[in-house]
Amino acid sequence: MRHIAVIGSGPAGYYTAEACQKAFGEDCRIDVIDRLPVPFGLIRTGVAPDHQSIKNVSRRYEAVALTDNVRFVGNVSVGQDITVAELQDLYDAVVLATGAPADRTIDIPGSDLPGVVGSAAFVGWYNGHPDHADLAPALHGPGAVVIGNGNVALDVARILAKAESEFDGSDIVQHALTALRAAKIDTITLLGRRGPHQIAMTPKELGELGNLSRATPVVDPADFPPVESDDALDPGQRKSVSHLRGYAATGAASDKPIRIIFDFFARPVEIRGQGQVDSVVVERTRLTADGRAEGSGETYEIPAGLVVSCIGYRTPAIPGVPYDEKQGRFANDEGRIAPGLYAVGWARRGPTGTIGTNKPDGYAIAEKIGEDLTGGSGKPGRPGLDSLLAARGIDVVTFRDWQKIDTAEIAAARDGAPREKFTRIDAMLAARGAAAD
Repeated sequence: MRHIAVIGSGPAGYYTAEACQKAFGEDCRIDVIDRLPVPFGLIRTGVAPDHQSIKNVSRRYEAVALTDNVRFVGNVSVGQDITVAELQDLYDAVVLATGAPADRTIDIPGSDLPGVVGSAAFVGWYNGHPDHADLAPALHGPGAVVIGNGNVALDVARILAKAESEFDGSDIVQHALTALRAAKIDTITLLGRRGPHQIAMTPKELGELGNLSRATPVVDPADFPPVESDDALDPGQRKSVSHLRGYAATGAASDKPIRIIFDFFARPVEIRGQGQVDSVVVERTRLTADGRAEGSGETYEIPAGLVVSCIGYRTPAIPGVPYDEKQGRFANDEGRIAPGLYAVGWARRGPTGTIGTNKPDGYAIAEKIGEDLTGGSGKPGRPGLDSLLAARGIDVVTFRDWQKIDTAEIAAARDGAPREKFTRIDAMLAARGAAAD
């Protein structure tokens, strides 16, 4: 019998569990361990609350979780409640699927001022992640600056710009909806170091900005290269740039009260304020021959009470696991960290790709486990973990417990919403008990 521990219950974790099931059949037992009492990771707290269709993939993970040889072990923090070395003593293979939930820091003067937040924290706030429920972002306006030119930056801008009625059907948490209702932001500036051809925004997400009831995207026509140069782009990128060209043609004439300004060829160099963000100093950039952005020396200032940095994520280090500081992920060779220890998903490759990218990644790791582990080694696996956690008084949450929490969240939903998420771990644990009564 092969005993496998997967640390992290997001897409990478459950795709790996699914792949191990298919590779080893009944000859394996897989424990999916998560520090939160609730599963699905990025699907629950990273995907935008108004993108419910994307969250439907969790049904696939649920199907895996409900099989006999896969078990969810929630409310267990690896590195605190139990070490990786202890897990390696218990399991034939340990797979780190912890994602990249920490923000990359923006290293400019003033980045520590109140009012500056990372996208992981801001997204976690409106998605109800327990780590960020108390964020209280500065929404007094009139301006907000979003640093980055990827889909996360688009999500942040869209959430800031939406009217309350446009959140119908979403699972944005009530504390965020209440705060956004009272927000006074009328200008949202997206800063990108390079130009329209270098964005990392997908067409669907970019196109959504054109359909907001009270906000209009604004793009400077002068930022574009000649239109014929779009032909060299891949189809998806070409469609995204087409959206931007459309906004450049119509945005300035709109009378909607909120403007979403795409400020290309711009990089922040300083954040100013006395005890709170007041403005962002931006340097105009230009592209070099090899496509990099270099400063021009020309600077200007953008008023802002809120700055959201969407410049990427890092995987938090775990004691005893080799770590690549430069890449912000576990040090690994195609997923192998050490004998019996693996990394998958963002913990392996860094924060790149889509949710679906984790599927082939999980299957590749299962294949490596099969190459390295021809059969079980006689390690105790699941019973050994249960004994150790019980001895330490750890309150383990099972998938059946999660189903009770899920039921309670659905029952607590406001009109038109699929659920109202619990944002406190103690509330989750209490709901598990209450649902059983």
